[in-house]
Amino acid sequence: MSTQTQTMALTGSRKRWLKDRAARMGVTAGGIIVLVALLLIFFYLLYVVKPIFNGAKVTPAGEFALAGDKAPLLLGVEEQNEQAFTFSALGDIHFYSLRQNGALLASELVPGNITTAAANDGKPMVAYGFDNGSIRVLAPKFDVSYPDNVRTITPGITQPFGAAPLQVDEQGRALERLSFATNGEDLLTAAVVAGGDMVLTRFAGKENFLTGELELTPTQVAIPGLPARVDQMLVTPNLRFMFVRSGNEVSVYDVRNINQVRLRSVISMNAPGGNISTMILLAGGNSLLVGNDNGVVSQWFEVAKDGKREFTFIREFEAAGPVAQIANEINRKGFVTVSTRGDIDIFHTTGDSHLFSDTLAGANVSSLALSPRNNLLLLEQNNRLAFFEVENEHPEVTWKALWTKVWYEGYPEPQFVWQSTSGSSDFEAKLSLVPISFGTLKAAFYALLFAVPIAIAGAVYTAYFMSPGLRKVVKPTVEIMEALPTVILGFLAGLWLAPLIETHLPGVVLVLVLMPAAMLLTAFGWRFLPKRLRNAVPEGWHSLVLLPVVVLVGWACFAFSPAVENLLFGGDARSFLTNELGVGFDQRNSLVVGIAMGFAVIPTIFSIAEDAVFSVPRHLTNGSLALGATSWQTLTRVVMLTASPGIFSAVMMGLGRAVGETMIVLMATGNTPVMDLSIFNGMRTLAANIAVEMPEAEVNSSHYRVLFLAAFVLFVFTFLFNTIAEFVRQRLRDKYSSM
Repeated sequence: MSTQTQTMALTGSRKRWLKDRAARMGVTAGGIIVLVALLLIFFYLLYVVKPIFNGAKVTPAGEFALAGDKAPLLLGVEEQNEQAFTFSALGDIHFYSLRQNGALLASELVPGNITTAAANDGKPMVAYGFDNGSIRVLAPKFDVSYPDNVRTITPGITQPFGAAPLQVDEQGRALERLSFATNGEDLLTAAVVAGGDMVLTRFAGKENFLTGELELTPTQVAIPGLPARVDQMLVTPNLRFMFVRSGNEVSVYDVRNINQVRLRSVISMNAPGGNISTMILLAGGNSLLVGNDNGVVSQWFEVAKDGKREFTFIREFEAAGPVAQIANEINRKGFVTVSTRGDIDIFHTTGDSHLFSDTLAGANVSSLALSPRNNLLLLEQNNRLAFFEVENEHPEVTWKALWTKVWYEGYPEPQFVWQSTSGSSDFEAKLSLVPISFGTLKAAFYALLFAVPIAIAGAVYTAYFMSPGLRKVVKPTVEIMEALPTVILGFLAGLWLAPLIETHLPGVVLVLVLMPAAMLLTAFGWRFLPKRLRNAVPEGWHSLVLLPVVVLVGWACFAFSPAVENLLFGGDARSFLTNELGVGFDQRNSLVVGIAMGFAVIPTIFSIAEDAVFSVPRHLTNGSLALGATSWQTLTRVVMLTASPGIFSAVMMGLGRAVGETMIVLMATGNTPVMDLSIFNGMRTLAANIAVEMPEAEVNSSHYRVLFLAAFVLFVFTFLFNTIAEFVRQRLRDKYSSM
C-alpha cells in the first residue's frame, strides 16, 4: 500500500472516530438534558406544592393598654389590619390604631339603660338590650378616602337596621339575655326577659321603594319548652335554628317559620369526662362548635338519618387546656381556642387538623378574635390588647383531606368529594384527589380494554400473516392515525358519537358482541369453501375478505337496533337501565371515552407491537416450521414469546398515553368527579381537571396549589407506569433473549 493510500485511510479513520465521538457526546448530552428537564419539572412541582402542607405560624406583633376598664364584648380589626375596635357590654366603643402603638382614634358611648348585650358570630355586630324591652344593633364601619393621594381610614359606627330602637318585647320588660342573627334583610332576636320568659322576634325587612330605607315588620312569639336555666343562646345566620344551652344539654329549636316554632331535640353535647364551657357557630352557621372544660372541642351539624335530619356529632379536637373562648375564622372552616391558662390552639374542621399550639397569654383571657383575612389574632387580657401575625394560608389542605373520606357539612356520611368552588361565601372546600385519580385510571382502563385487543391482534396479523405489499399500505395508514389532533377526536366523540350511542345503545352492544363472532364464523366457514375459491385470494390478502363482513354486520346492528330496543327494553333502553336495573346513564360516559380514547391509543400500541413482532429473527420461525410446527404454534410459542418485551412496552406506552390524555376526556365525558365503575357513567381525570380549573384558580391559593399537586400525582403515575414497564420488559428480554 502506498504512503498516500495509508494517509487517506488514517484520515478516514480519524473522521469516523470524530463522527462517532460527536454522535456519542450528542446522544449523551441529549439524555442528560432530558433527565435535567424532568428533574426541574419534578422539583418545580414540589416547590409550588410544599406550602400547602406548612403548619400555622404565630408571631407577636404588638401590645397596648385599652381605654376604660370594661372587657370588650366584641373585639375586631378592619380588613387592612390597621385599626382595631372594641365594643363593651356596657356600651363603650373605642377605635385604636395598630400602626401607632394603640393610639386611641375615636370613642362613643351607647346611650340608655343597657341591661344586656350580644355579639354576632358571623358579622361584626353588637345588639344592645335595654330595660324597656328594645334593642339597638350597631356595627363598626371604616370609610376609606384618598386626600392628597394618601389612603386614610376613618372609623365610625353604623346602624344596619336604623337608628330607631327595635322593640323586642311588646310588654316592655327588661331584657336579661340576648342573641340575634341576620341574613341581610331580616333580623331574628331571641331574648330572655325579666321573669324568665323567652321571646322570639323576627323583623322582616323590606326596602321602601320611594325612600330606599329598610322597613322592618316585627312578629313576636313565645318559645316553647324553655329550660329553667339558660346559659347561652345562638341563632344561625340563615334564621333556621336556635340553640339554647342549659348546662351540658343543648335544645335545638326550628325557628324558620316564626309562627310555628318547635323544639326539635334536646342533646347532651358535652364531651366524655367534661362539661360544656362555651359554644359558637362555625363560619356559615351550619356547624356548632362545643368547647369543654377538659380541652375537647366537638363539631356538630345536621345529618339525614332515616328520612329526617338530626344534629349529629361529627368529630372532635383536643386543645392544650380547658376551653375558655372560641373564635371562628371568617369565610373559612377554621377556629381558634384559648384555654383558661392562656394556651392558644388553631384548628381546621375540614382537614381535621391541629395546626398550632402554644402559650401566648396568661390566665383570664376575656376576648379573642381573628381579622377578616385570618392573618391577625387579637387577645384581650387584663385590659390590654395583644395582637399576633398569623401565617396560615392553606389550613384546609391535609393528607387526610386529600386521600381519605371526609364528613362535609350537610353530607349523610364521610365521602370522597372534589368540589373546589361554589357561589356561597360559606363554602367548605372539598379537595379530595381520590375521585379524579380514580377517574384517570377508569378512563385509561376502558380505553385499553377497547384498544389493546384490536391493536395487538392487528399488529400480529400485519407483521406475521399479511403480505408485504398490503403491509406497506396498512402500517403507514394506521400510524398516520396518530397524527390526528385529539381535540378533533374529542369533538367528534362529544357531539357525534355520544348522541349516536345514546339513541342506538342496543346497536352498539350488538356490534361489540356480534362483530367478533361474525369474524370467527367467517374464518371458520372459509375452511369449507371450494379450494378453487380459496386459492383465488392471494396469500396474505385474506383480511380483505372481512371488509364486507364488517360493513354488513355493523350496518345490520344499527339497522335492527330500534327493533331490539322495542322488543327487549320497551322502546327505551336508557329508561330500562335507570328504572329497572338501577344503572345510571350519562350521555357522555365511559363507553364513549373508551371508544374515542381507544381509537387514539391504537396507533401507538399497534406501531410498537408490530415492529416487535416483525423484528423476530426469521431463523427462529423457519426453524420452528422446519421442525414440524404449524404457523399458529410457531406464532404462540416462538414469535409471541420473543416479541413479548416489545408488546408489553407497546401496551405500557398506550397506558401512559391514556393516563395523560386531556382533550378527549375533557370533551367526551361529563367531567363529573364521581367514583363509579359503571361504563355508563362519566368521570373526571387529573389532566382534564387541571385543564378546566387552572384558568380560574387564584394564583397561590389552596385551589391553585392543589391543582399543581394533581399535576405532581399525574407525574408520579406516569413515572411509576414507565418504571414498572421497563422492569418487566427487561425481565422478559432476559428470559427470551437466548431463543
